[in-house]
Amino acid sequence: MPNNKSPRSASPLADNIAFNRAALGYFFKAQFRLPKGHRPSGGIRVPEDFSAICVASMDDPNSDALMIEYLQRLGIRHVRLDYDYTAPDSHPAGFLELLLANSFRVLLRLVQPPHEAQQMDSPQAQERWRHFVSATLDRFGDRLEAVEIGNTVNRRSWSGYKTLEHFMAAWTIAHEELRARNISLAGPNVSDFEPPYNAGFLSVMAGHGTLPDIHTDNLFVERAIEPENYDRKILGPRLAWLHKLNLVKKARLLGRISQAHGIGKTWSTTAFWTLKRIGRRLVDNEQKQADYLVRYMVLAAASGGIERAYWGPMVSQREGLVDDGTGNAAPHELVTFYGTNYGRLEDYRVRPALDAYACFNRLIPGSRYIGKLSATRFLQVHEFETAQHRIHVMWTTNTRAADLRSLYSEEALNGAEWISRDGQPIAEVLSLVTESPLYLRWPVAQKIAVDNGAAVFKDALIHGNRTGGQYYHHNDGRWQGMVFAANRAEADSLIATLHPEKIATPAQPDLLRKSRNIIWTVDDPRRPGGLLVAKKPHKLKINKKINDYFKPSKAVRSWNGACQLLRYGIHSPLPVAYFERADGKDTLNNWYICEYAGDVPSVRDFFEAYARGEAAYLGMGKKAFFDQLCTFLLRLHEVGTYFRDLTGGNILVHLEDNGQMSFSLIDTARARFYATNMPMTKRLSDLKRTCYKLDWDNRTEFMSLYLGALKKRFSLRYRLPFHAFDLKMKAKRLLKGKGSKRAVAHGVVFHFALCQESVAPWLAMPLV
Repeated sequence: MPNNKSPRSASPLADNIAFNRAALGYFFKAQFRLPKGHRPSGGIRVPEDFSAICVASMDDPNSDALMIEYLQRLGIRHVRLDYDYTAPDSHPAGFLELLLANSFRVLLRLVQPPHEAQQMDSPQAQERWRHFVSATLDRFGDRLEAVEIGNTVNRRSWSGYKTLEHFMAAWTIAHEELRARNISLAGPNVSDFEPPYNAGFLSVMAGHGTLPDIHTDNLFVERAIEPENYDRKILGPRLAWLHKLNLVKKARLLGRISQAHGIGKTWSTTAFWTLKRIGRRLVDNEQKQADYLVRYMVLAAASGGIERAYWGPMVSQREGLVDDGTGNAAPHELVTFYGTNYGRLEDYRVRPALDAYACFNRLIPGSRYIGKLSATRFLQVHEFETAQHRIHVMWTTNTRAADLRSLYSEEALNGAEWISRDGQPIAEVLSLVTESPLYLRWPVAQKIAVDNGAAVFKDALIHGNRTGGQYYHHNDGRWQGMVFAANRAEADSLIATLHPEKIATPAQPDLLRKSRNIIWTVDDPRRPGGLLVAKKPHKLKINKKINDYFKPSKAVRSWNGACQLLRYGIHSPLPVAYFERADGKDTLNNWYICEYAGDVPSVRDFFEAYARGEAAYLGMGKKAFFDQLCTFLLRLHEVGTYFRDLTGGNILVHLEDNGQMSFSLIDTARARFYATNMPMTKRLSDLKRTCYKLDWDNRTEFMSLYLGALKKRFSLRYRLPFHAFDLKMKAKRLLKGKGSKRAVAHGVVFHFALCQESVAPWLAMPLV
């Protein structure tokens, strides 16, 4: 039973003092300290009823049956339903009756409309609330699993409770009605991880003798992006390692707050990732939603800090497991009140996350968590044990990959049952662990050895949600690399055909370029008559050789750049393979192979035509071209890409029949990727290369368009990097001319250009 203190008389001042004392004490007494709390420990029993979901219905009479169908597909029997003052005479009441009739275990959250919550200091509002609670409990009470009171109580603008006094008035009335009927009480539904609020609310409730039976919190970790990450909003991304507040530690801290008040259960009653937030950077937002859901649920189960995790909402455009087809987000925050579904049933579409959740529910609840079998945060391998099976769930953090054969023996891999994130059987033995979770299952009696020293690849990155195949790692002792193929047979064919010993010497007719790099076409073994493009370094100056020796090979950097661009929805000819020396230290003998883009124009061709005064090129007028290219480049920089070699020749233009264009990037080895939008200095560094072939009038027009989208003007400080780059390129051309006197005569120009190149970015920074 909860550790309620002897009830004291209600006093808003006393409650506020108690709340603030508990909240501040959480910090000053270092209650957030939990050494090694970020690491899951073994021996935890995952409850049979660990998985749950938030549900709602709508006026359409067919909606209720469809929601039941979704729940059956998920294999979930525990749901949360929001119920407000309008619900008794509307579709939520009928849906609740259907859920109870089908033996679903319902956590019913009683929600006051915000305007009613704002008036809870008045006797009239309190009486309306009491009548609503009493009538609801008389109608459904003995059939409910529990009743939750509180809706994001630490978000006043969402819940409507303007003061602690308002909420405690509602809580106390509900507590009296629930206790009179011996129904379990859950709350207070703090949103996100803000433990001072949890400690404060529970302290005040303890003082009133009204502690809940179940402590609830909406344990979001969405702002950490990936569920394994430390919370970068606390102390900032660079200092997040100091507190190590990841999902596991947060769940444990919430559980410890519950224990301190004698509350036996801690439930997270809502969590999700909004597709819009994921889509700010990643193009595969629905696939990532499914990845993050499984990774979240596995870590939450492994934490031992919470006994149940509700996902929700079931249906919505922005965050649901089912898309409502409206194309619009709900008019209010569904974490605060999920009272209805929107859209038309015929437009509903199941997202990958629903099947991913169903697979987790089928495999993990009711198991015993054995422990984390990998030593690094970038590679997650978790072991669970049921009466029949030993289950390993594994994944890498975004862009990373690990070789399965560095983790397991061939015998273990060949003897495993392979199950995809979405519950589909996998027929072949895969090569890599990727960011999309994978299940391996063996008979429980079989002991499986895992090399916990195994790590992700040091240099190579992947686009883990790429469709159409799998990644396969190759290492024959002399050469190592990676290919992307539809299956193992195709991968073997690609490796045999594209192996460095096969394509090391390009034939003259296939040669596309021979300068610093050799670029040539090779036959595509997957498609008769198809072509691929191979690229390898040809010559490097001594300083470049020394510099590149300490970097990943150029082939790996080209592969990584293309994979990252594809993750961000920026097209690049699809990477097919890379190869390098097994020791990774040969700066010239490494190969990158991608699909052949064909004979398509580049931005440079268009810009040169417009600079000559042509009104259109290949049927594309200048204004339309500028508009579409500007949109592309803005997106490129908004997702955090600093391309560093964004010349017009490296931006290919694909013309569509409808007058639209698409763009793709080549020569991706220099690209860098950041977690934030590009600062103006880096944007200008890219754009001065893009615009080099434009005359100044057209350059001004294009840059005014780009900067105008950022609410800026192409002023002098933004023009300086372009002038400096022009001088630098002029000096480089002169220095390549004949005669040392000519070079010396223009050396001062080159020196000036270099100085300007280093100074101009500082001049382009916003003035303080």
